[in-house]
Amino acid sequence: MTDNYSDIIHFPHHTSKRHPQMPIEARAAQFAPFAALTGYNAAINELVRKTLQQSPDLEDDL
Repeated sequence: MTDNYSDIIHFPHHTSKRHPQMPIEARAAQFAPFAALTGYNAAINELVRKTLQQSPDLEDDL
């Protein structure tokens, strides 16, 4: 499999002379989880509250 890269496989890893290497903490922050659905739970809870106001007998099914 490395036959395709045999001409470059032993080259040193490139490091930029212009841009300093990013700190590990900053790199990790790029991949940290985020709340893509901010407010989703609040919206669902509000919908449940309004539904239960209209039909209190549904509360038994929760």
